[in-house]
Amino acid sequence: MRIDQVFEYEIGVELSEKIQALLIKSFPEVYPVDRVYFKQVPQFRFLAYNDENELVGQVGLDYRVMNLNGKRIRVLGVIDLCVLQNERSQGLGSKLLKEIDAFSIGRNIDFHLLFADNMALYLKHGYKRVENRVKWLKINDELQMTNGIGHEPISEIMIKEVSEMSWDEGELDLLGYLY
Repeated sequence: MRIDQVFEYEIGVELSEKIQALLIKSFPEVYPVDRVYFKQVPQFRFLAYNDENELVGQVGLDYRVMNLNGKRIRVLGVIDLCVLQNERSQGLGSKLLKEIDAFSIGRNIDFHLLFADNMALYLKHGYKRVENRVKWLKINDELQMTNGIGHEPISEIMIKEVSEMSWDEGELDLLGYLY
């Protein structure tokens, strides 16, 4: 098994089709069938391949500044982590999360942030559930159009502190779209 880091702008047609198939299989009836992102492209991805060189897992990553209670924070967003059904429960999701951890060492990143319905894997890897009132740019994912500004409590937020900074509950402005 190997994990490659790929910048989004380097992804060609063939790889894009493989990523799209993986995302659709992993998020059936939810993921758009005409692209490899939900609302916005991540900046880069970690792609996991099995010994037969087949794409079996991926995670998108988005680096940006956010505002937490009036304080600027640097966040690496974890987007659409997924593993093919027949490859699950073999530690691949954990390997992708460890790859993110290794990538973050020595970089100007305060937190990893993600939104999760099933939190078990993330809790096992040092993420914690937080509750914040969140402000974000609403995007209509079907029409790919700005739809306004959202502002409400969100309970699916998970963070991992990767610097000396600690997380505070309160107001979180994503300064962009909701992953």
